[in-house]
Amino acid sequence: MAQIQLEVVTPNGAVVSEEVDIVTAPGVGGEFGVLANHAPFLSTIKTGTLSFKRDRTSKFLMVTGGFAEVSNNKITFLVESAEFGNDIDVDRAMRAKDRAEKRLTQAQQATEKISRVRAEAALQRAMARLRTAELARH
Repeated sequence: MAQIQLEVVTPNGAVVSEEVDIVTAPGVGGEFGVLANHAPFLSTIKTGTLSFKRDRTSKFLMVTGGFAEVSNNKITFLVESAEFGNDIDVDRAMRAKDRAEKRLTQAQQATEKISRVRAEAALQRAMARLRTAELARH
């Protein structure tokens, strides 16, 4: 099977650089998949799970906001952060989820829009970590 070069880069450096069979990513307009020799395109990435497969082995990354570019049989993700599902501390993610839900409840009772936006973003990150960790463990 033909492969595509996958690059995942954060402000701290490269997280993934390898040839893969398929990539699936959380685009702002919906999840999308990319195979070898895909037509060029750009997409905005939202917080969620990026998965890729090579030789029937799947790997999962929790990514937060960024961009993806497909060009010349290469897909590059420039994201704020990326964590492998197997490296996610599930207990910590559950505590973060609980904290975010409490903050969101408090923010909805108050009129502080910034607090609500921050709480929603924290909840999205925590939920994405939990989903990614779950996928990686199966």
